[in-house]
Amino acid sequence: MKLRQNPCWCSHSGSASRRCASSGWPGKSRPWAACDAGPPFPRKTRPVKLAIVGAGWAGMAAAVTAAQAGAQVTIFEASRNLGGRARALSLPTPGGTDITVDNGQHILIGAYTETLRLMQLVGVAPQTALLRQPLAMVFPDGRGLQTPAWAAQWPAPLNAVAAIATAKGWHWRDKLALVRASLGWQRAGFLCETTLTVAQLCVALPPRVIDELIEPLCVSALNTPGAEASAAVFLRVMQDALFGRGHPGFGASDLLMPRTDLSQLFPQAATEWLASRHGDHVEIHLSTRVHGLRSTPSGWQLEGAGSTCFDQVIWATGAVPAAQAMANTAEQDGQPEQTRDSLLDWSRTASALPHAAITTVYAHAPGARLQRPMMALRAQPDAHAAPAQFVFDRGLLSPGDPTQHGMLAFVVSASEGDRADLQRRVLQQACDQLGLQTLRVLQTVVEKRATFACTPGLRRPGMAIAPALWAAGDFVEGPYPATLEGAVRSGVAAAQAACQGQTRHLG
Repeated sequence: MKLRQNPCWCSHSGSASRRCASSGWPGKSRPWAACDAGPPFPRKTRPVKLAIVGAGWAGMAAAVTAAQAGAQVTIFEASRNLGGRARALSLPTPGGTDITVDNGQHILIGAYTETLRLMQLVGVAPQTALLRQPLAMVFPDGRGLQTPAWAAQWPAPLNAVAAIATAKGWHWRDKLALVRASLGWQRAGFLCETTLTVAQLCVALPPRVIDELIEPLCVSALNTPGAEASAAVFLRVMQDALFGRGHPGFGASDLLMPRTDLSQLFPQAATEWLASRHGDHVEIHLSTRVHGLRSTPSGWQLEGAGSTCFDQVIWATGAVPAAQAMANTAEQDGQPEQTRDSLLDWSRTASALPHAAITTVYAHAPGARLQRPMMALRAQPDAHAAPAQFVFDRGLLSPGDPTQHGMLAFVVSASEGDRADLQRRVLQQACDQLGLQTLRVLQTVVEKRATFACTPGLRRPGMAIAPALWAAGDFVEGPYPATLEGAVRSGVAAAQAACQGQTRHLG
């Protein structure tokens, strides 16, 4: 496998679908490359020449999937590092040494079956790379919900019922109300009106259940406050996490916290796997910015990435750069009208997505240590006094790494306000709720467009953009919010569509 570093930079990602009137597919969404009108480019012979723009989790998932299918894969990444928004970050310390953290603290759950499957495929052992903790939403005062040890191996949803039954600080009426609501959601097939918010869905639940479970779950999973978040998407998350089947060896609701940095957890491991298994058919170009695409009789040509033409392209960057690239592509002379319209429609949809920020405050104090690796914090509804919803003890996550001892990561989902103000409020929150008065902020990572705001009825761009052009990313149309699992599933689906679509056109 060729890994190349070019002297330029940027960030990338994408998606879309359209209605196809071809016979046999009345009124159903159908990928462009499957239309009966025939291939957009001349018939090719194997292997499929596939370009992937963006080497985040979606792009690398697409690369692994396509390589397995026998495609000739070329990956273009604008930055110098793999992983996109979920990647390793070097952090200087007061002592002058650098330590490795992440570009935002992430967590997985046992229901992330595709992510865990691909991790295992590329040689990462989830049982050792991730710290497994049965479902827990425990606050510093000991209150909250936690799966008891005797029920940790129970099948879903019995383990969740045990956690609810033993929740500390909850009245029996609180527990009964939550069980009834959950069973009601199950009877309804975890479906509801697409216009409902999570707050409206849970309006009958007691305030304690809302404050100590529903709201923290909602804002962490959807990165959107309950008053604004989509109830339909929230129910899908609840279905998979509390009632679904997890990856072998894990319960669906298990919290899985990385023991290593996010780059090593999948993107870097995927690169090494591709090199060892498919090195002759895979190239990775880092620091290579792709501005757009040009349609030629031989296929798609990537602007800024040489003159090679590709049979299929997967655009796997963030929504904003993807939208701009598709708009640039649509403006080119000679673009077929239908393709131009599809590119513009996809670009407008992606551009219209509302976004929400996530802030991670990395703070350190000698001897700082939590009761458990992850704890819930009491965030104020207006986030003015106490903005963080969760705190992670990186020393407990990586006990063998002395550089992580005393390092805490405070996560502020759906964050608002400037960096300095957030830091000040987080330090005050740590003092008030954790009794930590000597913490010093080492770095605050603010991802202003960390995710799309998962609001009711939101229109997301689809996977099929134009002939032989696909999108992958956590913002692409699908049942999940903007999570690692959503990104991985999108990448896998795009790669399958690209390879299958090309196969239909082979002579």
